[in-house]
Amino acid sequence: MDNPTDKIRCDACPVLCYIREGMLGACDRYANRGGVLTRTDPHVLLERTLEGGGSLVPFLPSSRDWDGRVVREPSTFVTAIGAGTTYPDYKPAPFIVSSEVDGVDMVTVVTEGIFSYCGLKVKIDTDRHLGPETAAVRVDGEQIGHVTTAEYGSQMLSLGGVRHLTGGSKKEGRVTCEAMLALANCKPVEVSVDSGATLIIEAGKAPIINGVKEERMRVGCGSATIGMFAKQWMGLVDEVVVVDDHITGVLSEHQAGKFLGVPDTGIKMKGHRSTPGRYFKVAQPGTGWGGTDLADPLAILKPFDPKEAWAGLRLLMVSTTGEHYAYFELDEALAPVEKELPPALKLSVDRIQENCDPALSSVLFMAGAGGSLRAGVTENPVRLTQSVKQALTRVTAGGAPCYVWPGGGITYMVDVTALPENAFGSVPTPALVAPIEFTMTKADYAALGGHMDEVRTLEDITRNATKKRIAV
Repeated sequence: MDNPTDKIRCDACPVLCYIREGMLGACDRYANRGGVLTRTDPHVLLERTLEGGGSLVPFLPSSRDWDGRVVREPSTFVTAIGAGTTYPDYKPAPFIVSSEVDGVDMVTVVTEGIFSYCGLKVKIDTDRHLGPETAAVRVDGEQIGHVTTAEYGSQMLSLGGVRHLTGGSKKEGRVTCEAMLALANCKPVEVSVDSGATLIIEAGKAPIINGVKEERMRVGCGSATIGMFAKQWMGLVDEVVVVDDHITGVLSEHQAGKFLGVPDTGIKMKGHRSTPGRYFKVAQPGTGWGGTDLADPLAILKPFDPKEAWAGLRLLMVSTTGEHYAYFELDEALAPVEKELPPALKLSVDRIQENCDPALSSVLFMAGAGGSLRAGVTENPVRLTQSVKQALTRVTAGGAPCYVWPGGGITYMVDVTALPENAFGSVPTPALVAPIEFTMTKADYAALGGHMDEVRTLEDITRNATKKRIAV
């Protein structure tokens, strides 16, 4: 099919749109303006300056000429946001920029990657059960990922990836791409977990689980809570049970209690005893006490041993966030009777809450840059990979530091809240478009076979920049 005279063809991604005069392509990132293919988003430069409202806290005397940074960087950094792509990948990167840092000639290679091989690793700070491990995570009924292993005080989700983007139905790919793009750009997304919770995720904000905003990440497991606060309970209470879906702690049996001389109380627990004072599986996972399905904490207690327990024994039961707590005293039949929490014990519950970090949703963008975009850096792509692994080349995304996984390729992760606003885009292949920069010395760039003829000076780039973003 011949290209109609009133259209131009965009070659920035595999979709290869024909775009009429004054119209946008499918990605909303390129337009036909006067017959010229034009990037609609401005190219972003980061100017590191205190004018952005930030502050530095040096630890050396003020007489020293130091601005608080461990590693010096150019005062202006050319990001890949709005730079454009190298598709179909044999072309040099859109910007290959030279600058001088402390007398050393540096080069930063700037490009936007079109990533079909990308996903999000999401950390939800909560004790509540979101769903069984491997359970599907859905948006609009389409699976976009799954629940993965729980970490200390957090539930982890793995979202996106090539199988959801390209391996399912057309709708699954579209929904996955749209949800990933919104999350990567720090927008809220509502997801549901099969046989689990519904939650609203927004990077850098508290998660909303089943309509309730989470406040605190747990201080630790039940055993750790016993260890941290055992001494503060001495003289105030005879027994403490910290209810936790993973490891429930019991003060009188725990090593911390033994070291402090807490006497046996005759308490008998349901669940699987692991080591002294540490119990597994006291209840089923849920959204109640300590991430269990408990509404009544007494449900995990067996009758007290009459050989050791006594009438008037004081028992505190508390969750790992301090959100749930109850105080009991044993009656003459050694049955727990709930009483008002004494003020001194309220202080200890408040201390548990105080030591809980605020609950957040953390979103890390993860992608494989070990493929064709390397050709935009060098004609021998494997040398870029080798240079990154040898720590000769620094990888950033929109100026934000990245973690590069060991092993083959350049698989990197970046905290999406560290990037400038709306740093990510998408194309309907479907795939996400993400900024990536490679910075190294000019000598190392030449040694790996870089496109030296395409190098432009930082002064030239800044002189022609259409917009600057200010950051610290």
